[in-house]
Amino acid sequence: MESAGFKEWAIVGEAMGRGEQSVIVRKGGIAEGRSGFAFRHSEFFLFPTFFHEQKDRIRVEDAEIPKTRPGELEIRLFAKVVTVQRITAWETAAALEPLHILQPSVVRERFDYDEAPGLHVAMVRVFRLAPSWIFPDAPRYAGCRSWIKLPEPPKELRVEPVLNEAEHDLISRARRPEPGSRPNDRDRPRGGIACRKAADSNRISRAIRSGCRPL
Repeated sequence: MESAGFKEWAIVGEAMGRGEQSVIVRKGGIAEGRSGFAFRHSEFFLFPTFFHEQKDRIRVEDAEIPKTRPGELEIRLFAKVVTVQRITAWETAAALEPLHILQPSVVRERFDYDEAPGLHVAMVRVFRLAPSWIFPDAPRYAGCRSWIKLPEPPKELRVEPVLNEAEHDLISRARRPEPGSRPNDRDRPRGGIACRKAADSNRISRAIRSGCRPL
């Protein structure tokens, strides 16, 4: 396991841990550096961030932000990148809605941010840590940036997938090329994972509602 941490809203991480979100939609923080944002790692720990307003920026009613641990950080989820996409058409970005819990206005805000409209999107497979990983908080983890270096993970750390193979394959196969999406060499994670196809949200929704499984 790499000791890379990816900052994500705690409330979004909770949804990913329940199998309710399978994509990460990102534009980048103000401290990403001159090269801007990219999915630089093919696997990483989800590092939860906390701010009260995130409850108003998702589509899940009665969602609660997880409690923090004074002076400590708790990592409960690990992710592996399946595909990476640079999306430049708003219609394609909007069609991802079944795969995440964000309000449409949040996605639009990220899409329009900066001089170049678009989004970086990664489909990920999420794993729960057993036990959760707890370590002391430190100033080096602060700042408006997506990637942080974490301590060396404990050797006894184990992971279990949130979605089983059939559920994961259902989502992974329900994709086709979309207009306004293209591979981005800088977004290819280390480890050689190639950019593939954007999510076909309508097909995913129909498949989930009908309870079908991949052949």
